Amino acid sequence: MTMVTSVQINADAHRAPKVMRNPTIRWSGVPDDLPRISVVTPCFNHAEYIEATILSILEQGYPNLDYVIIDGGSTDRSAGVIASYADYLSHWESRRDEGQYHAIQRGFERTDGEIMLWLNSDDLMQRNALWTVAAIFSEFPQVRWLHGAPGHIDAAGRWYTRDAPPRWSRQRYLRRDFQWIQQESVVWRRELWEQAGGSLNLEYELAADMELWMRFFRHARLYPTTASLAGFRHTQGQRSRVQSRQYMHEAKHIVASERITPADAAALTRLWWFDRLWRRIPVLRKSWRIRRAYEKRLDYPPVIDFNHERNRFEFISESDQ
Repeated sequence: MTMVTSVQINADAHRAPKVMRNPTIRWSGVPDDLPRISVVTPCFNHAEYIEATILSILEQGYPNLDYVIIDGGSTDRSAGVIASYADYLSHWESRRDEGQYHAIQRGFERTDGEIMLWLNSDDLMQRNALWTVAAIFSEFPQVRWLHGAPGHIDAAGRWYTRDAPPRWSRQRYLRRDFQWIQQESVVWRRELWEQAGGSLNLEYELAADMELWMRFFRHARLYPTTASLAGFRHTQGQRSRVQSRQYMHEAKHIVASERITPADAAALTRLWWFDRLWRRIPVLRKSWRIRRAYEKRLDYPPVIDFNHERNRFEFISESDQ
């Protein structure tokens, strides 16, 4: 087997990567009319799944895609699979690295898109999800980061999902209710990435994604959408299962280390009083007015839903949720 090491594709800045045809999206404009989306995929010995991951991105047929794959020097067929799609990539390489998050960080350093995300080498992007992301970020300039309805995939590639996306906020995280913002379904603007430090914290082996979310929450609200963007593949032996205790240890440390501002303290105190009241008078939980007041204290942003009659994404009013 031939090892591919430190390879860069499309080094010529004047030659854009090819775009696969998407039979369900007919785009007549020019790529620059769409927001540029950067996707990074880290990979190590995932030949069984990496091609499906790559195709879930490329078959979107998104014309302004900046796709980078960083392989950690795989000893299986992964590098060869990646190389076969080189003409569609902004950059790819295969060489030893210091782990998953180091590969992701190096990948983002190669990107220039105004919208960013990463997709691991066994997960999948939902069909036409990049077009959904582009539509939402173009329609709502106040949305700086976004998460889709959580998607799940079994080892055979079959999808299943929830009916509605969970809602998250800084206050919820600070209350140690952090299980889980699905990393595969999170997308953000580069300006938020840069404001939050422009890097992953490589001190965390498993929970660097959660540490990044904690920093994002300092600057912006996380908007949910009912649209499915990506799916997490459940397989035997994956790190999230085998090292779940270590992940929880890191997650708790991240929350405990976060500096509590006076505004945070006031919000948490109000939520504490709600909890105490509910424990004493459980029937109050049945009141939609009290539930709305509680959610307001949690500072949840509105949900972004697709209006089929108007053929566009819209915020759902609280009365509709």
